Amino acid sequence: MRLTPPSMVVFLISFILAVAVVATKYFGIAVPVVQGNLFGALLFSYVLLLLGTLVRGM
Repeated sequence: MRLTPPSMVVFLISFILAVAVVATKYFGIAVPVVQGNLFGALLFSYVLLLLGTLVRGM
């Protein structure tokens, strides 16, 4: 299995989502997309980045 770097779009979405989770958890910033389920949003961010690395062309 060959790993490929994720596209810039996939990386940015994953990074922005992870930053939103950290901002909500530690700084109290209200981000409606992640506010209800921080663990789920962080898990989704990681899985998206993982799929971007494993799946060619994503």
